[in-house]
Amino acid sequence: MAVELDQPVADFQAQATSGQTVALADLKGRQVVLYFYPKDNTPGCTTQGQGFRDQLAAFQAANTVVYGVSRDGLKSHENFKAKQGFGFELISDKDESLCQLFDVIKLKKLYGKEYLGVDRSTFLIDKDGVLRQQWRGLKVPGHVDAVLAAAQALNKG
Repeated sequence: MAVELDQPVADFQAQATSGQTVALADLKGRQVVLYFYPKDNTPGCTTQGQGFRDQLAAFQAANTVVYGVSRDGLKSHENFKAKQGFGFELISDKDESLCQLFDVIKLKKLYGKEYLGVDRSTFLIDKDGVLRQQWRGLKVPGHVDAVLAAAQALNKG
């Protein structure tokens, strides 16, 4: 069953960079931003990741931890993270379990060909594990600022 606004998010475990296993249950007491992106080292995904990187201190000040999620493997993620100097971890979702939980696999078209791909989406989960905000099918410019503003407002609430 996919996530719904103002409902608890089912606990999950996923492999991430730096040898970490990310479990939602372990993050209670902190807000969580999960941003799903199509592919490492592509222009839009790089710009989006740099936006989160550049605002990371502000997210941390708002008691919010940030994770990038894609279907790329850990080796690709480690290279992408190092190349871009990301101060947050990237989750590898090769089996698409998180993509399915958050319902981000969508039919896309590229040069007339249809394929199933990750719909660029971001989710803000509160300190109790409840989904409070979601952005689906988003455009990169200005997005990180909108997520940060929502995280700051939720942290004050």
